[in-house]
Amino acid sequence: MTTPRFVLHYAPRSRSFRILWLLEEARVPYELVRYDLQKGTHKSPAYLAVNPDGKVPALVDRGPRGDWSAVITESAAICAYIADTLPEARLAPAVGTPERAAYATWMAYGAAALEPSFADLMFPRKAEPPPSAIGWPSFDATIARISRAVEKGPWLLGDQFSSADIMIGAMLQWLNSWGKLPAHEPVKRYLAALVERDAMKRAQAKEAELAAG
Repeated sequence: MTTPRFVLHYAPRSRSFRILWLLEEARVPYELVRYDLQKGTHKSPAYLAVNPDGKVPALVDRGPRGDWSAVITESAAICAYIADTLPEARLAPAVGTPERAAYATWMAYGAAALEPSFADLMFPRKAEPPPSAIGWPSFDATIARISRAVEKGPWLLGDQFSSADIMIGAMLQWLNSWGKLPAHEPVKRYLAALVERDAMKRAQAKEAELAAG
């Protein structure tokens, strides 16, 4: 049996889901190494040797021939890396195109704007810092921008599904499961289309199985 090229260091109900979903979209073999965040297994010496920050996800790429090894951390970086490494999966526009510019923006937007603005909503600060110290828009403004982007749909880049949809879509799915997704009709339609994707369904089924085990 051929050893899979990619090894995903993963924990259920975490940002790791983005990578699980992306690998399912790419339809490539991969190996999963599961961690239990409640038990702190992601802080073990073995995992800290992979990611010194002790955070999941992390991806190990063994190379197309299995003759080298590279580690990628941070979910946005991993999604971008896989999409560029596997161009045949068509999960990223070509470099040097207008679509690539929009793609790069949305790839960063999930981690740099949507996540921190939601954290502000869930965990209000006791003291408000000066506006110059906050590098992201409000949660409402963030959702409104996403809503405008997907209004014509079906995806962030129009007709092309990309890993940017995974970066944003996974977070929207979490918001929906927590009852925090605002009632923007374009966003609701967008999320409904995302959860109907076969790769999303496979990733959700695998996550449910891993969470139960």
